[in-house]
Amino acid sequence: MRHATPLSFLARCGLFAVCLLAFSTAQAQWATVDWTIAETLMAIDAPVSSVAQQDAYHDWVGEPRIPESVSDMGLRTQPNLELLAQIPPEQTLISPMFAGLTPRLERIAPVTSFAIYSPGTDTWEEMQTLTRQLGELTERQPQAEELINDTQALMASLRKSRPLSQSEIAPLLMIQFMDARHVRVFGDNSLYNAVLEQLDLPNAWDQTTNAWGFALVGVEALARYPEATLVIIDPLPAGVEEQLSKSGLWQHLPSVKNDRIVRLPPVWSFGALPSAQRFARELTTALDASAVVNAPSTD
Repeated sequence: MRHATPLSFLARCGLFAVCLLAFSTAQAQWATVDWTIAETLMAIDAPVSSVAQQDAYHDWVGEPRIPESVSDMGLRTQPNLELLAQIPPEQTLISPMFAGLTPRLERIAPVTSFAIYSPGTDTWEEMQTLTRQLGELTERQPQAEELINDTQALMASLRKSRPLSQSEIAPLLMIQFMDARHVRVFGDNSLYNAVLEQLDLPNAWDQTTNAWGFALVGVEALARYPEATLVIIDPLPAGVEEQLSKSGLWQHLPSVKNDRIVRLPPVWSFGALPSAQRFARELTTALDASAVVNAPSTD
């Protein structure tokens, strides 16, 4: 009775194999060099094994925070393949921006690319499409739909609850500093503008933008919009804040002279629905606190 029959032994092996397969599937991990994909994976509670440049992610994206259990594979443009190979992911996920890494990354695991901010597309729809694609890939479809529904509900709630009407709110110029004399100004095809459209808020920038939704301009270009409120999104490059305090060009901008400025913490300008939620909350809170209205310039 102590010795298992060959048939019994095979049955136990088969059961073990099934359990092992189930465990392996349940523990499937995903790696990415792209922060937009990373924030979406974490927002839908997909298991993530590795994300590139995590310190910089937290500087530029802010939230959702990357769990300590997730390894850092190094630079987004030069991932550490040896580190990635220590615990190979189910797949490594990239965006077209990182397509050149595909041959190297495929040595470790299959690579799948997801596009967003494509020219001629609706950014808001693209963010939802990306969410559904990642939900399907990681078998987190219910969580993906929940993220989409929660985002839509948040936008509707913030749109209805703001104390000022659209006509009472000064048009907004959403900027990020590249240095003390140059900024990115965000318009069509940007995440920030997509959120403004959802909130029925006016964007002052009426010039063309690139595929990522911004135009790189000198600070002097902001003077063309004297009625605008400047929305400055962190982080500022090192030393810029001090330089601006001494810059006559900056200090004489109508929006600066009239104190029509709000400053927001980091929100990933090339993000998806998690960043859209964060930007909507931070922006409406800042506007409510500053009571920004469309008042005439005192120049």
